[in-house]
Amino acid sequence: MNAVSVGIDLVDIDRVGRMIARFGDRGLRRVLTPAERSYCQSKVRPEQHVAVRLAAKEAAYKALQDAGAARDVGWLEIEVAQDGDGRPLLELHGRADEAFRRLGAKQALLSLTHTSSSAGAVVVLVG
Repeated sequence: MNAVSVGIDLVDIDRVGRMIARFGDRGLRRVLTPAERSYCQSKVRPEQHVAVRLAAKEAAYKALQDAGAARDVGWLEIEVAQDGDGRPLLELHGRADEAFRRLGAKQALLSLTHTSSSAGAVVVLVG
């Protein structure tokens, strides 16, 4: 298993909280899938969970950059889901999946973390 590409991102949770306050569900619909919105809105601090998903999406986008047309990838084409044990998984749809395949990647590894003020994610694409 060899690393094909890597991406990392850090998001300020307070900034996401202000975004949610300003744009509400309309704003969330632009950046999160229905499943992601449902998951985040079920949490005590939804902004923390939204922020870590935004960090994951941006990290994935960065990891896909060597695939040429990755600039056309939209927010909803990268999704953070959970496996049966609750561990985060990265699901790629549409142009994100096409870019993933063009890179020759076979698996996307995702690591998420957050504190009370920051949320971070690392994506490693392996082939």
